[in-house]
Amino acid sequence: MKKITIAIDGFSSTGKSTVAKQLAKHLGYVYVDSGAMYRAVTYFAMQHNYISSEAFDVEALVEKLDDITISFQFNSDKGFAEVYLNGKNIEHDIRTLEVSKFVSKVAAIPEVRYLLVKQQQKMGQDKGVVMDGRDIGTVVFPNAELKIFMTASAQTRAQRRFDELIERGDEVEFDEVLKNVQERDYIDSHREDSPLIKAADATEIDNSHLTREEQFAKVLHIATITIDGLK
Repeated sequence: MKKITIAIDGFSSTGKSTVAKQLAKHLGYVYVDSGAMYRAVTYFAMQHNYISSEAFDVEALVEKLDDITISFQFNSDKGFAEVYLNGKNIEHDIRTLEVSKFVSKVAAIPEVRYLLVKQQQKMGQDKGVVMDGRDIGTVVFPNAELKIFMTASAQTRAQRRFDELIERGDEVEFDEVLKNVQERDYIDSHREDSPLIKAADATEIDNSHLTREEQFAKVLHIATITIDGLK
């Protein structure tokens, strides 16, 4: 069966990663969470005090980009690949609201995007990959055979994120999560370098009122039609 490249873009907390993991597992494809890569760089910046609520030393971070090695290792117990920063598993560390507050600012830095886009393109050069993010279908894989753009209302996405954080045991307020979602939407959509936009040839899916099962069934149907059409 011919393998293709599948690019899934969209706003934060639209379930991109969830459906991408499901699709990759079903098709036997490699899954790459590009957002985790930007979170890893953000975590690195936070650990080295390059970014905080008071300041952001962009120049210092850019100078240290060569010291950052990001990789994914499959966890058979969890059923998905976890992200490693310089050999350390940081999968849990990068999913906090604190990292979420800064990740869009870090992702807006051209040098950061250039570095990670090169790595992402290398990961997908042999096709048979499902990658999700903000600019996968527009910048990373503009020639992807299948492009999907996920969206949902900010309120719905904030509720999903809030529930996820509470389940993890984090102490957060819903209004704080909603504000973070709205701020990330604005920064992601208005940055000069690779802003979040729907690719002209992408299929848009609004999952505000879809269950995970319904969402996956819809995406799988589209993927199956695309793959069958290329045989």
